[in-house]
Amino acid sequence: MSQAMERHFALIRMLADGQFHSGEAIAEHLGVTRAAVWKALRRTADQFDLEIESVRGRGYRLPVPLELLDREAILAAMSGRARAGLTRLEIQDQIDSTSAYLMREAALGMPSGVACLAERQTAGRGRRGRVWVSPFGVNLYLSLLWRFPLAPAALGGMSLAVGAVIADLLRSEGIEDLSLKWPNDLLWRRRKLAGLLLEVSGESQGPSHLVIGLGINLRMQPTQGASIEQPWASIEEAMPELSRCRNVLAGRLLEALVSALERYGREGLSPFIDLWRRFDRLHGEPVRLILGDRVIQGTHAGIAADGSLILETPEGRVPFQAGEVSLRAQES
Repeated sequence: MSQAMERHFALIRMLADGQFHSGEAIAEHLGVTRAAVWKALRRTADQFDLEIESVRGRGYRLPVPLELLDREAILAAMSGRARAGLTRLEIQDQIDSTSAYLMREAALGMPSGVACLAERQTAGRGRRGRVWVSPFGVNLYLSLLWRFPLAPAALGGMSLAVGAVIADLLRSEGIEDLSLKWPNDLLWRRRKLAGLLLEVSGESQGPSHLVIGLGINLRMQPTQGASIEQPWASIEEAMPELSRCRNVLAGRLLEALVSALERYGREGLSPFIDLWRRFDRLHGEPVRLILGDRVIQGTHAGIAADGSLILETPEGRVPFQAGEVSLRAQES
């Protein structure tokens, strides 16, 4: 990491508490002259899209404190069994993509059970090559590497299993009006709250490795999410008090993921199907399926035992596999 970038992060960590810090204290903390403080503040604010407030006689602060990622706080929110399921927990200030990083390292032999979280992603990814907007310090960007003796094809239902357990966890935390949009979007009041990206690699008959990428909008502001091309929501809207527990939520999410991965390895998709269906609020609604250049209209008729989407069309019921289609509710 460059010296300039280290200085940015040192300044952010100092200001994260939301308290006023004098220019003199900032200069001493950064090892710069008093005259260089304002320039350092401006550069950091611009680089990381942060609002820094200046009050004469009091100093500088972030108007909204940041709960920065804390490895020990995350682990403390997990049970001993879940912690034992993790080989390593990495926290990055900035990374291109937590999932891309784990996929690269998996190819070099990284062991199963490594989790990576980042304050910011510079090349966050969604499904079908879309960008995942990843501003600094206000959301959760989390990826987990897991190895299976199974063939890659046997992991085809994993996105539904993971989506179901994440929705169920947030419901247990008190968030209502959650729904799942096949195959892997989590919605709150029909606006996107979280997304999953699952990447699998391995031998045709096994073994294989899987990287689960999870992005959850926690406290993202409208200006930060202005480039998102679909309606979105945040945990702060759905349950404000939970949005202020970033590390605790990260720990509970990791626990849910470890448990789901272990169970899927033993039992496959079947124990997750009914849970997914409880959050399937589009069931029975008219929908459009986008399949390459084709648009198929019909009625969402639920999911099959293998996780396929069933669409009721004039030609009858037709199954579609995850990874091939994108689902959109028809406009009224």
